[in-house]
Amino acid sequence: MTTTAEVPQPTSLTASMGSAYSRIVSTGSYRPERIVSNDEICEFIDSSDEWIRERSGIVERRFAAEDETVIDMAVAAGQAALEKGNITPDQVGAVIVATVTHPYQTPSAAGEIAHRLGTRGAGALDISAACAGFCYGVGLADGLVRSGVAPYVLVIGVEKLSDFTSPHDRSTAFIFADGAGAAVVGPSDSIEIGPTVWGSDGAQSDLIVLEPDWVTLRKTIEVEDSQITSPWPSVRMEGQPVFRWAIGEMPKVARQALDAAGLTIDDLDAFIPHQANMRITDAMVRALGLPDHVAIARDIETSGNTSAASVPLAMDRMISAGEIKSGQLALLIGFGAGLAYAAQVIRIP
Repeated sequence: MTTTAEVPQPTSLTASMGSAYSRIVSTGSYRPERIVSNDEICEFIDSSDEWIRERSGIVERRFAAEDETVIDMAVAAGQAALEKGNITPDQVGAVIVATVTHPYQTPSAAGEIAHRLGTRGAGALDISAACAGFCYGVGLADGLVRSGVAPYVLVIGVEKLSDFTSPHDRSTAFIFADGAGAAVVGPSDSIEIGPTVWGSDGAQSDLIVLEPDWVTLRKTIEVEDSQITSPWPSVRMEGQPVFRWAIGEMPKVARQALDAAGLTIDDLDAFIPHQANMRITDAMVRALGLPDHVAIARDIETSGNTSAASVPLAMDRMISAGEIKSGQLALLIGFGAGLAYAAQVIRIP
């Protein structure tokens, strides 16, 4: 008599389930005390206050103190966001930090930031998507909350670009600055964060780079006499190609984000793009045909280009100034080195 062996059944897995939707609960920001005028920048480059204003829209920017770190600024912005949202640190299940200026390959900035905020073992990671980093972080946080992995996620964009900008480089010295912006993402009963549209164009990754890279720097140090100062990495940017890419491609991405959210231009109350250059913002406003009632973020005038920090800094300022109100719809879009980009429509907390 032949018996048939029973086929073992696969062990089932249990999936975590979170909120049906997510929302930005609150925002926070930190701006360093030191204000740097265009005239001060022009002490090191052949330029003028008038030229800088015309080319970028920047009047002044903030530089962090020499002993003030990316972690210090991120903690200040994160703490402000938590306090405004009445969220306690132990409710935070993940801390996502978007930055390209934390001067350590490892460990991450996020781990120490989470510890200093008192989040008691929250998941923590840095993401490197440059000026698109905050919007990338919002997209990741949306998924973490809705999947049940984290009840609340703290997303921080922070940069200390003054550490990695040559004061003698006429193409970048007047653009970059320092600061931190943060947002708490949490559960919602309604859709308050639209789908994130993101992507990259690695074929143009050489347009914005940090030079020399660490491998080249290591080789330089190995061959030089110990008394010779090795070159410190600084940002190099091909401004015109980046400008053309941004004004040509980013309006398309903005429309894709609107379409994904089921909205039209007329539904928007605010447009908060990466504060790269006032001329880029103006070109995108024209290309999108934004109605007059839409509030436009122009934080670059007094903050400069703060890369991953620029979108949350601009959003928090608009909220604090009453330029946008709770419940209104805002289109966020970040774009920069990589070339990486991301956009989503959110309701203002």
